[in-house]
Amino acid sequence: MSLVNRALFMIERNLHRDLSLGGIAEACGVSRFHLAHAFGEATGVAVMEYVRRRRLTESAYALASGATGIMEVALDSGYDSHEGFTRAFKAYFGRTPEEIRRAESVVDLARLDAIRFIEAPRAKLAAPTFERAGELKFVGLGEPFDFGETAHIPKQWGRFMAEFYPKIGHKSQQIPLGIVTSSSDGATELRYTCAVEVSRFTDIEEGLVRLTVGPASYAVFSHDGHISELPQTYAAIWNDWLPANGGKPAEGPSFERPNPTFDTRTGEGGVRLWIPLANHEPV
Repeated sequence: MSLVNRALFMIERNLHRDLSLGGIAEACGVSRFHLAHAFGEATGVAVMEYVRRRRLTESAYALASGATGIMEVALDSGYDSHEGFTRAFKAYFGRTPEEIRRAESVVDLARLDAIRFIEAPRAKLAAPTFERAGELKFVGLGEPFDFGETAHIPKQWGRFMAEFYPKIGHKSQQIPLGIVTSSSDGATELRYTCAVEVSRFTDIEEGLVRLTVGPASYAVFSHDGHISELPQTYAAIWNDWLPANGGKPAEGPSFERPNPTFDTRTGEGGVRLWIPLANHEPV
């Protein structure tokens, strides 16, 4: 059973018990960071956000089926107060628990039913190379996004290249790259930064950020397909290759480095994905 399917099984089996990203990751035999990325890339939603939506969905079913005690439903959903549960319920569904109980229906609610099994097509990966990089400095334009929500990234690139790239000084690499940073709590957003590597920092335009990445080891994967197919390659790396090859990802930024042949107009030409490893080379 794949890593994400193991996590899904544990979540559904223990949906009304205490769950945490750390506990789920430990049960699956991986780090919090690894599980957060693997789960998000495969499902399009962060681990603990999936847990939250599943609990609220089950609470909606219970209320529509005639549950009389809203507080009891709230407790089953992980909330310790009527008010907190009602706020979360209305924020997600746009209707209050009382309204669903009176209506005796969940029709038109944005429910998240259990994902029982994931067997999505995976990209075929060539064996990676392994690289060691020293301290790296970048200047770029960073914006938040959620797993599965990358539609704004091409526009972000267009703005970065048109407004900011020509004004950045001391470039040590002329080809820009994408940097993905994230929290490991399983619920918060990712951040994507369109960036260029620099030899030193100077004054930068308002709206840009400086980013320093310490020395690290990386597994470097080739993605030869269209840029829109990157999620399939990421899913194969996080869910398949790393567990199968003993790779332990480090909690650090990953890079999307375009090949010299990459065509920004068409999205063709391929990129290399640099994934930080805690163990230099898997065994």
